[in-house]
Amino acid sequence: MSKRPFHVVIPARYASNRLPGKPLRLLAGKPMLQHVWERGCESDAQGIVIATDDQRIADAAAGFGADVCMTSSAHPSGSDRIAEVCRIRQWPGDRIIVNLQGDEPTMPAALINQCAGLLDDDGTDIGTLASPLAAIVDLHNPNIVKVLVDAKGYAMIFSRAAIPHARSEDVQALAAATALHHHGIYAYRVSALLRMVAAKSPAVEICEQLEQLRALHLGMRIRVGQPKMRPGASVDTEDDLRIAEQLLSAGG
Repeated sequence: MSKRPFHVVIPARYASNRLPGKPLRLLAGKPMLQHVWERGCESDAQGIVIATDDQRIADAAAGFGADVCMTSSAHPSGSDRIAEVCRIRQWPGDRIIVNLQGDEPTMPAALINQCAGLLDDDGTDIGTLASPLAAIVDLHNPNIVKVLVDAKGYAMIFSRAAIPHARSEDVQALAAATALHHHGIYAYRVSALLRMVAAKSPAVEICEQLEQLRALHLGMRIRVGQPKMRPGASVDTEDDLRIAEQLLSAGG
């Protein structure tokens, strides 16, 4: 739990190659975005803002009572969209923002609080969460982002590749036990977020398509917390929608 006040910002765009109109797809009778917003409302956040460039999303969000901030359609990432919200709202540099992805309808509120709480340490620029790999095979899955942490719990490297590399078969299990499965939730200080989005993407970020590598390239400290429970998977496909609906229905 965070000792300091924080806001949740949910970036949401209509376009999606694999699941068009994703934020407005229905889950258990509600738009997916509403479920994400409700998870934010269940947290200790002082406020929850939905950031979008699409009027359809804005209208739907207003319909269920959300605070909406209209942003540019030119943003390459959710972080850039959130940075614009910070500028529009004129939030101070020490304000803590949690980036809650618009396709995480089953993210437990406790994990939102935990992520924000990682910034209680003034030496931390960004907080995020990661869990032990569920299976050894996940080490080699490029769709699962892995992170290695140091003795103090700070990220050393993120990669879609198998890290650490196992030089022999007898250390495969050790490699899988060393890597953590990164979850796509972040807490930033506004000053750190604005610094990151203003910087040029380094080659390692371009290759991996992981913007957190830009923060490490800039020398930022990313604290990695291990949650007591695993968040539900993000929704990217029709199959993911069905799984999320089952989880939401089972939860009541």
